Amino acid sequence: MLVIEYKVKAKKTQYNAIDEAIRTTQFIRNKALRYWEDNHGATKYDLNKQCKRLAEEFEWAKNLNSQARQSAAETGAKVRTWSAISRFFDNCKKKVAGKKGYPKY
Repeated sequence: MLVIEYKVKAKKTQYNAIDEAIRTTQFIRNKALRYWEDNHGATKYDLNKQCKRLAEEFEWAKNLNSQARQSAAETGAKVRTWSAISRFFDNCKKKVAGKKGYPKY
């Protein structure tokens, strides 16, 4: 994995917009994880549909780009919902010793 770090110099309103986007992404991830727990057999496509429903239900969630909302629920980085779910099941199948890494909120 390639990680690029840099320091951002921005205005206070830009920092606030970044913070709001991060909070919205965390909210969507947590809601997607709860949806998966409540609906056994839910797929990553169901989680994407859930993102759309959340945007319709919460006006402030609609402010975040649809691709960013879906990214919070799809595979990819460690914090994304479906990636955490699939990693948990992979660890169970491989019979990894100790904790299996159940997805957390």
